[in-house]
Amino acid sequence: MLEMIREHGLPDSGAADPAQRCPDAPSVQQIVAADLIPPPPVLTFEQPADLGTAPIAVNRYFDPEIFKAEIEKIWKRTWQWVCREDHIPEPGDFYTYEVAHLSYVVVRQEDGSVKGFVNSCLHRSTKFKRGEGVGSGNDLRCPYHGWTWENDGALKAVPCAWDFAHIDPAKTSLPEVRVGHWGGFVFINPSPEGPSLEEFLAPLPEHFKNWDIANRHVSVHVAKELPCNWKTAQEAFLESYHVLETHPQLLKGVGDANVQYDCHSDHVTRFYAASGVNSPHLAQPLSEEELLATMILGDSDSRGEALTVPPGETARTVMARHLRGVLGQQYGADLSSVSDSEMIDTIEYHVFPNMVLFPGLSLPMAYRFRPIGSDPERTLFEILFLRPNPADGRAPEPPEPYHVAERESYASAPGFDAAMGHVYDQDTDNLRAQQQGFRASATGVQQLGNYQETRIRHFQMVIDKYLAAKEDRAE
Repeated sequence: MLEMIREHGLPDSGAADPAQRCPDAPSVQQIVAADLIPPPPVLTFEQPADLGTAPIAVNRYFDPEIFKAEIEKIWKRTWQWVCREDHIPEPGDFYTYEVAHLSYVVVRQEDGSVKGFVNSCLHRSTKFKRGEGVGSGNDLRCPYHGWTWENDGALKAVPCAWDFAHIDPAKTSLPEVRVGHWGGFVFINPSPEGPSLEEFLAPLPEHFKNWDIANRHVSVHVAKELPCNWKTAQEAFLESYHVLETHPQLLKGVGDANVQYDCHSDHVTRFYAASGVNSPHLAQPLSEEELLATMILGDSDSRGEALTVPPGETARTVMARHLRGVLGQQYGADLSSVSDSEMIDTIEYHVFPNMVLFPGLSLPMAYRFRPIGSDPERTLFEILFLRPNPADGRAPEPPEPYHVAERESYASAPGFDAAMGHVYDQDTDNLRAQQQGFRASATGVQQLGNYQETRIRHFQMVIDKYLAAKEDRAE
């Protein structure tokens, strides 16, 4: 919450400063206010933050000691999503989740609840489950010596129990981690202390109350190992400043330099970008017809009729109306009252420490970033597409993650649009050079933009708060 920011000394969010924005383009709020179907209240306000201009040290992206501190004070102390509810629908179903060198397993119980445990035998520490993924079983059995626990964590059997008279079964239950549920996601927090999931996520549940994220299923799941720090990877998706150089093909029809950046709490920030508008960087602005052409994957609508912009309308209005028809038919839903902005704009929420979530139907993604093992310069980046469930409400079985090699295009993944895959290739192709540049830096710091890179500064300030926690836990 913003109260947390004030308590820990971060500058508070205030009213938007017009001088801080790109001077050559309207704000997102000015754009969406002119839409035919205006956005809901949750998209009609700004919550910017003036966080100063201090440089950011680059050693935090590779220093082993900083990385160790992050494991202890962030990854062992914060809520993080493990899987979707659909991954473990039945009693006995489990999902093994790994982050850095840590490993946990969540198990669906007979009563439908979920319990989470450290994935390590209390005998000689062997993992019960050797790698991440789903499965099902009647118990948790160590593959080394056969010590076995019930799915609720109670000790079930010890081979040669006569040799372990000193072991009290009542005191040998598996160490539990906290489990929480929101939006169809299953979360864990390895720490028994700290805020509840609801407190940690606030105000995300309030923002998403009319975006039925729980009633969705995973249609595509792609994973790629990246040669960079876990912070390096997700910061590439927290700003739009890179579009001019990295994604020049997107300049036609995307308001890049005037994206809205909101800092809602310590743990939740937002990126809100208008589509179907001219980039401030274009020397010759496009007409509404030309803007519409940049937004269309084909040259006609679902009835085979060419899309045009009637007098008095905009490319935004036409494209939003088109998508209401196409996606409404695809999902069997009435989208007639959904705002233009919700249909076509990029609305992206970041949840500390490693989740990015898009509420829209046209860009229905969720991202996750995790350090791999004990290497501060290796990250697992996952992209999940969350599509609305069928009319009967039964979600299809989630697909296995498709692993894309580092030098391979995302477009090679099944179900991945080629144009979108190219954009992700552009994003991640920068990361090896950036990670190497951190080590090569002559100044030892990076300079951030005051407006367009606000969320990166906010992210790093929250990390610093966790690392500086005096009681070895986040406040």
